[in-house]
Amino acid sequence: MKNEEQTRFLFGISLSDRPKWKQFLICSSGFFFGYLVNGICEEYVYNRLQFSYGWYFTFVQGFVYLFLIYLQGFSPKKMVNPWKTYVKLSAVLMGSHGLTKGSLAFLNYPAQLMFKSTKVLPVMVMGAFIPGLRRKYPAHEYVSAILLVLGLILFTLADAQTSPSFSVIGVIMVIGALVMDSFLGNLQEAIFNMNPETTQMEMLFCSTVVGLPLLIPPMVLTGEVFEAWNSCSEHLYVYGVLVFEAMATFIGQVSVLSLIAFFGAATTAMVTTARKAVTLLLSYMIFTKPLTQQHGTGLILIAMGITLKLLPVDVKPVYKRVSSANGRSGSSSNGGHEIEEEEKPMV
Repeated sequence: MKNEEQTRFLFGISLSDRPKWKQFLICSSGFFFGYLVNGICEEYVYNRLQFSYGWYFTFVQGFVYLFLIYLQGFSPKKMVNPWKTYVKLSAVLMGSHGLTKGSLAFLNYPAQLMFKSTKVLPVMVMGAFIPGLRRKYPAHEYVSAILLVLGLILFTLADAQTSPSFSVIGVIMVIGALVMDSFLGNLQEAIFNMNPETTQMEMLFCSTVVGLPLLIPPMVLTGEVFEAWNSCSEHLYVYGVLVFEAMATFIGQVSVLSLIAFFGAATTAMVTTARKAVTLLLSYMIFTKPLTQQHGTGLILIAMGITLKLLPVDVKPVYKRVSSANGRSGSSSNGGHEIEEEEKPMV
């Protein structure tokens, strides 16, 4: 069964009855908006205020998600999958969020952004091993992904020279987040494929409900929950920033799930990479950071990778030739004129 058969909506906008390019444009626009706002808020909280409480902030924002999902009219009675479907998904989701936010204590935002942008390669590789997917990608998509990764690495190395917020601990944390991301998108796509009745709200609701308790052990064991509580109590406006960021990220998250449902995990990873490049440039423009020639070279490679991905490639479907015995005999006895055999694409 194809995902297109399920009627999908994005905040009241019907997607299923629209052409592919409109689906892509609407979902990408929601994603870009949500995560551009998210990026600006994270840069402010982590680098300007020097607050690095990734697990705690993820925990607080999870409750904002649940409230927003409730306002969208979703309830557990509307679930079509059992809770156990979301255990593994929730673990990698919360781990990815916590490690991503926590790494900003050791990396500046652009450096972390560049590392996270390389996730397209592990997502593509992992897609071949996830049950229900077993995806294989054409060569040009791997070349596109490699160009992206090379550009991102080059940019990160340049950033390491111009920014003091770059450390081995931060790199280890963000690599751990990348590993979890490689599972995350593919697991989400597999759930949509196995049960096309699954909605974006159900997936986000269940992942959040199952995932929130998983955040408590690392918060308590590291002592982060107590330190974060005291710091945020002295700066209550931080909660306002977190709620605003969570609202924007909620729009981005639902848009991402819509992209995965319609276009798959790898294409969605490419879209998120494009967003990260835009967010990165905005970070340098808004917070007036120096751009070097090496930064420029990295951005050129990133642009080349994205362009290669977007270029139309002639991929001819595999056909199975279907012809009748009469058709073949007719071609030899029809006054020298060939009768074309009927071709049907293999499904």
